[in-house]
Amino acid sequence: MENVSILGATGSIGTSTLDVISLHPERFKVFAVSGFSQLERLREIALQFSPRYIVVANESDAAGLKSKLPSVLPCEILFGKQALVDIAKDSEVDTVMSAIVGAAGLLPTLAAVRASKKVLLANKESLVMSGELFMRAVSEHKATLIPIDSEHNAIFQCLPENYRYADAQGSGISHLLLTASGGPFRELMPQALEDVTPEQACAHPNWDMGRKISVDSASMMNKGLEFIEAKWLFGLDETRIKVLIHPQSTIHSMVQYKDGSVIAQMGNPDMRTPIAHALSYPTRIESGVAPLDFFEQQDFSFQAPEQARFPNLFLAMEASRLGQSATTALNAANESAVAAFLRKQIKFTDIFSVNQHVVESCNHESLNSIDDILEHDSQCREQALQYISTLRH
Repeated sequence: MENVSILGATGSIGTSTLDVISLHPERFKVFAVSGFSQLERLREIALQFSPRYIVVANESDAAGLKSKLPSVLPCEILFGKQALVDIAKDSEVDTVMSAIVGAAGLLPTLAAVRASKKVLLANKESLVMSGELFMRAVSEHKATLIPIDSEHNAIFQCLPENYRYADAQGSGISHLLLTASGGPFRELMPQALEDVTPEQACAHPNWDMGRKISVDSASMMNKGLEFIEAKWLFGLDETRIKVLIHPQSTIHSMVQYKDGSVIAQMGNPDMRTPIAHALSYPTRIESGVAPLDFFEQQDFSFQAPEQARFPNLFLAMEASRLGQSATTALNAANESAVAAFLRKQIKFTDIFSVNQHVVESCNHESLNSIDDILEHDSQCREQALQYISTLRH
């Protein structure tokens, strides 16, 4: 029996993880879960899975959740940032699903790595903010790191079994090809993007995601963050990573080899597939996802992303070339800008303006510790908020 802690259990990734685990009660036990404020959903999880620990945001939420649960249920309710770290590194935990959205996921995910856990990484910000330090910790503590993002999980499946980190030459790799659906605005005229609403930005044509990630997908910042993540996950130079738009979302990503071969991972657009793959790796288990029916597939199509339509993607690529301080700044700015857009304080196109301003204005010094990274993150968020205050409509 494998004990699993799920950081971000009430989000879309957390929900899909619980769906897969429910299919295999003989193999996986939900040891701990966390959720920010969805107390009713946490109550449902507690009743179905009886985790030992449940972590919420604050003491008030902890008291509120406790009042909703039967007294005989063996769940201890914890709260706060340290509690997230504790359920990630607990000695009884085998696997940690890191599915908290944003910078809040960095410290508990890093704690799981330092405790040598099997870490299923859906929190891309951990690598965007601290890629070099994070991957060094994975190596030093001999943690097992398996990506959950459909694109990175696809690449992971397409790499040679004996792939050595950062060894593109020895593995015969030419390029990693990250696919992107293009989101809901891939055919919208660039000048019309200024008027889109949060509701339109969150209406993704293929994937069911949270609001922040949906906005990132609409702006293609999500793909930009994945570009940065791929660089650190696989240890490859930016020049070996390409992004192409594939509206059908059937090919999740590909690896191009120097002999001319291209290996692709395909499937229906359902996150339970990469989650099941990662939970059971190196074996395979049932995910609950129907197999791809090739007789009903439309033709596959691909196109290059346009900078005028998706400037955030190209800004992320440039930040990746500039280094860690730039990618940390980009992530901080983007989280602040997207939150302001969802509150209808700024326009959709202002997200890029905020991101560009902070990346260009930030101090590009070396970040040599997690404390350096968190301090830089805080400074960049403050800078973003100050700039947002000049843009509010």
